[in-house]
Amino acid sequence: MYLARQAKKRYQKKIMSIDNVIGVGVGYKSIRGEVTDKPAVLVFVKKKISKKELPKRQIIPQILDETLTDVIEIGEIRLLNSRTEKTRPARPGMSIGHYKVTAGTIGAVVRDEKTGDELILSNNHVLANATNGRDKKSFIGDDILQPGSYDGGTPTDVIAHLERFIPIEKDTEKTNCLIAQTVEKLANWLLRFIRPNYNMIFTKTMPTYNLIDAALAKPVKPEYISPDIMGLGSVKGQANPNLGMKLLKSGRTTGITSSSVTALDAVLKVLLGPDEEATFYEQIMAGPMARPGDSGSLVVDENMNAVGLLFAGSDKATIINPIMNVLKLLKVTL
Repeated sequence: MYLARQAKKRYQKKIMSIDNVIGVGVGYKSIRGEVTDKPAVLVFVKKKISKKELPKRQIIPQILDETLTDVIEIGEIRLLNSRTEKTRPARPGMSIGHYKVTAGTIGAVVRDEKTGDELILSNNHVLANATNGRDKKSFIGDDILQPGSYDGGTPTDVIAHLERFIPIEKDTEKTNCLIAQTVEKLANWLLRFIRPNYNMIFTKTMPTYNLIDAALAKPVKPEYISPDIMGLGSVKGQANPNLGMKLLKSGRTTGITSSSVTALDAVLKVLLGPDEEATFYEQIMAGPMARPGDSGSLVVDENMNAVGLLFAGSDKATIINPIMNVLKLLKVTL
């Protein structure tokens, strides 16, 4: 390694002056993806280019003095911004949220099947305030902040506007039935005399069938977003989950974490808020890998294939919408 260090020191200035080169170091040469035990001067480039396309003066010699060289493509090196700071372009894994909510995570950049527009994917409860579309908790066109309001996002930090969402239907909701409302008022009038500290509320049990907690936002400008997931990279494709499959995610709160699939086709009751519950079907369950604020994270396998959209969990489990359902219902592609 001594000779490699000497060669690097001797040729460093010249190598760094070559277009496309962004760094130089010492290490072991790799041949066809396998690391050997041969010391080498490592030359880091933004992108590997065929020697036939390069001017002679920009070709890295195969040997410097008596030391081998190895040209390695690593892309552009950027500062790793905080997940909770305002960033343009913002990337999946960073803070985002409807202006009325705290903060969640940008899951992915997807394409509208009809228009081809790039859109931001996250949860309904992150981008649309957990709406069913009738409760006036949010409206199409609402401001989406990056970072989310909990992380300091203000009206000057609008990155997108709510494009569309899949409604979340609660298991129960306050009834609009006139007969039930009349009985409720009478019952509460009577309670004032016998139990003044009590109040009766009539609710209606709803037959619900939630499959996903998902929504889309359209960026104010296309250049405000970038598709590479923070700390993980680009999504390669899609994959169906299997029991025991290793999963990864990049989220606003806990960053990059991993777990494995523990159950498939799960039916689960999920708390939306105080006394509010919704039942979700066909869910993927994994071990603990998220905390509040990680909602909306795209979940991938070890080969960077999308598996699902993280939306709920506990100290012992993580709940994930299958990506096939997300893409189909929202009419988007990765």
